[in-house]
Amino acid sequence: MSLDQNLDKILIIDFGSQFTQLIARRIRELGVFSEIVSHKKIKPKDINYSIKGIVLSGGPLNVYQINKYSFDKKILQLNIPVLGICFGHQILSKLNGGRVKQSKHREFGLANVFKKNKSLLTKNFFGNKKSNKVWMSHADQVSKLPNNFKVVASSINSKFAIVENKIKKYYGVQFHPEVTHTQNGKKLISNFIFLICKIKRNWSPKDQKNQLIKEVRKQVGNNKVICALSGGVDSSVVAQLLNKAIGKKLYCIFVNTGLLRKNEEVQVVQTFKKRLKINLIYVNAKNEFLNSLKNISDPEKKRKIIGNLFIKIFERYAKKIKNVKFLAQGTLYPDLIESKSVTGSQTSKIKSHHNVGGLPKKMNLKLVEPLKFLFKDEVRKLGLELNLSKEIISRHPFPGPGLAIRMPGIITTKKIKILKEADYYFIQALKDHGLYHKIWQAYAALLPVKTVGVMGDNRTYEYLCLLRAITSEDGMTADYYEFKKSFMQSISNKIVNSIRGINRVVYDVTSKPPSTIELE
Repeated sequence: MSLDQNLDKILIIDFGSQFTQLIARRIRELGVFSEIVSHKKIKPKDINYSIKGIVLSGGPLNVYQINKYSFDKKILQLNIPVLGICFGHQILSKLNGGRVKQSKHREFGLANVFKKNKSLLTKNFFGNKKSNKVWMSHADQVSKLPNNFKVVASSINSKFAIVENKIKKYYGVQFHPEVTHTQNGKKLISNFIFLICKIKRNWSPKDQKNQLIKEVRKQVGNNKVICALSGGVDSSVVAQLLNKAIGKKLYCIFVNTGLLRKNEEVQVVQTFKKRLKINLIYVNAKNEFLNSLKNISDPEKKRKIIGNLFIKIFERYAKKIKNVKFLAQGTLYPDLIESKSVTGSQTSKIKSHHNVGGLPKKMNLKLVEPLKFLFKDEVRKLGLELNLSKEIISRHPFPGPGLAIRMPGIITTKKIKILKEADYYFIQALKDHGLYHKIWQAYAALLPVKTVGVMGDNRTYEYLCLLRAITSEDGMTADYYEFKKSFMQSISNKIVNSIRGINRVVYDVTSKPPSTIELE
């Protein structure tokens, strides 16, 4: 979003933290408009009267390696309240005359902070207790406070865990109040917004919808747009958003890659063509995708091949439609973070996404990604605001590369058939047991491992099926769902007894981090 001149806002200056958008999200949840800009791009002249507060994000940088970041300290002299988080806390102290050094004891994970002095920032943050659990993630720390700063709270390894300069309205926290692991973290952000910046609520899903429609119209103009529609939540919301914004200039293309869930192509065509009356083109490209993926086992190569093929197909149909200049897709903020695609970002690349890092460098179509700074649950709220059905909005996420990344190793039609059935039985069991909507995402995967089994007194040597079900708020962090033993026994028996080719079922009990939600 561009620097809107009219709406009062909190400006977030991004130093490359993987949690930066979480800060914006927390502020939006509190009903206030916020905007993210790169530390490399923001200048004092860009700060206008609508900016009522500034947040300096965390990041992977070191304050004492000044050549690795650029930040004009005149921004701190504009008489606007500032909240520094982690790296932002360190740079705030450094630029005001304090010292930062490498910590003897790095802190990653939960830590206790102990109350030392009162502050508007920490009003009701500690409750009736003298300490609070927070999420630390740092290897450096402030070793000497600047003049006129005081300590508000300390941890065992971080003497200056919360600090303030009440006169200049500078506040610094060593931990991350924006993550759910920090107890009452949202309260601390709320205090900064309402008590210190004194900003009024001005943001809602309806405001967001209107803003995004306005931005799409501005970007697209009178040109035609192709929308990559998969039938999942993200692309469905993008399709409906563009339908509201540009109407008949929108052409949705649904590509059957041969890597979809069971009966998915039928459901998508029925929903969008018949029920929502959206202009939909169905492309059966099974053979094209599977031939291109033959004997490919490397996950990044799979993603690149799939991304390139999607673009070829879209460009092929763009020529048929004529005068198409844009391609719209449902990229979300976690996708950008994992693929290191945030503008001006210094975050670490984890993997490419077919609709982000998997795209070819040279494309004839320009991208329209209206959801790229939103999280999944925000997209769902937006979808409801756009009058999409709960059936569409509540679907579990499904990756663009489809079953290709739930099948480590070489892809074959036989494996696809086996996996489609396993996934179908698993998801159906969740629905039958009333568990589907308690889980953020669930799927079956087929591992490139065969194991010995015994069925009917005969030896079997068949594939191992992995089941994964996670709970999450935003996809940034996740925990595995704890099923009852009876459910696990039931679904394991169902898969093994019903699908020829699987003789063993395992359940993934790894959280994110350290793992990602998908296998590849």
